[in-house]
Amino acid sequence: MSREPVEWGVAAQCRRGEVTSGDLAIVTWLPDGPLVAAVDGLGHGHEAARAAEAAGEVLRECANPDLVRLVERCHGALRHTRGAAISLAFVSLLKSTMTWLGVGNVEGRVMSGDPSATRLKGSLALGSGVPGHELPRMRTATIDVRPGDVLVLATDGIRTAFADSLDTSGSPQAISDRIMAGYRRPTDDALVVAVRYLGLRP
Repeated sequence: MSREPVEWGVAAQCRRGEVTSGDLAIVTWLPDGPLVAAVDGLGHGHEAARAAEAAGEVLRECANPDLVRLVERCHGALRHTRGAAISLAFVSLLKSTMTWLGVGNVEGRVMSGDPSATRLKGSLALGSGVPGHELPRMRTATIDVRPGDVLVLATDGIRTAFADSLDTSGSPQAISDRIMAGYRRPTDDALVVAVRYLGLRP
């Protein structure tokens, strides 16, 4: 899927033996750029999916660049569920920056699209806690992004080694599919969302 000036792709798999996933990706458009989220409902199966969708509903209906406030809203909506790990990123097209925040164990990486630069531009610092049950003190981080840079969010059904030698060639869908094929844990739900920043076009 694409919507200039970003393009994205999502790969998702249920836990082996399940038909419902508790992992959910959200990509929604704000006036200044996309909000990207990966949500991992605790556990697996129907109750995990219910928790993920409760957070997803908040993210769709209340989408804005205030990531701390968004997680707080999700926390309220998740109180009567198992809870969910949530990682969010907002890409500002006007500022060419990405602001992100994570609570729980949804990993985030930003890889440079410049072949002459250090490949890894940033790793998401994850706060301990479970939205719906307990929130840590939350702080966002902001990094500059350039055309070609790639954001990847991956739930804990993906082994963290996915970022050790991440191949960002091809489309974001191809990137997501390669990570899923190479690093999926079949004992858990797994989700990857990859987003490439293309920049504002003249």
